[in-house]
Amino acid sequence: MAEGKRPTLDVEERPERGTRATRRLRRAGLVPGVVYGGHGEGCVSFKVDSRVLRHVLVDGSALIDLKVDGKTLPVIVKDRQLDPVRDELIHIDLLEVRLDEKIQTQVGVHLEGIDDAPGVKEGGVLDHVTHQLNIEALPTAIPEVIHVDVSGMEIAATMHLSEIAAPEGVEFLDDLEETILATVVVPTEVEEPEEIEAETELIGEDGEPVEAAADEGEQAESPAEEAEGEES
Repeated sequence: MAEGKRPTLDVEERPERGTRATRRLRRAGLVPGVVYGGHGEGCVSFKVDSRVLRHVLVDGSALIDLKVDGKTLPVIVKDRQLDPVRDELIHIDLLEVRLDEKIQTQVGVHLEGIDDAPGVKEGGVLDHVTHQLNIEALPTAIPEVIHVDVSGMEIAATMHLSEIAAPEGVEFLDDLEETILATVVVPTEVEEPEEIEAETELIGEDGEPVEAAADEGEQAESPAEEAEGEES
């Protein structure tokens, strides 16, 4: 990516420290962050408008020009922290890089052609197995994402990393044969449970089944009827 096309992020140095200070920043619509120098050369704390930061990150560029304290530093996103409830960015770590030195980083995997895959058309379910790949490249050669075409996957098929070509200037660091990118899973049929008719039995005081007199065409006599029969 040419230097002029890289997104620029303007930030301010952040003297505030501590949990209370960072909470105040977030309430003011700012995101605290840290940029780490290359080769362990220290770090600089900064704050940035959350809307500006969101716009730069949505751009998708792996390499960003960070403007801080009158200097412009080429950086990549090292880590980001999201609020577990609101899913909002609450902290970001950046890493300064040298444009002439290769670095190792992670890049997302984007699957394309899912609906066109024969296995999906036949009722299979495509499972996106690996979402991040480890790569090595010059900062200027780091792609936004790794595009993977799955439009040719059949039912029960498995796609490994060895089946795709790395973008120019990029080296895959994951095991090519062991890393599974996607599979098309055969849908399992759910068997309906058989209905079992249970016979209800009358249980006597001794725990033995009591046969209903009505089954033999007889009606049980009440104590009063029994007494009348004995007197007659």
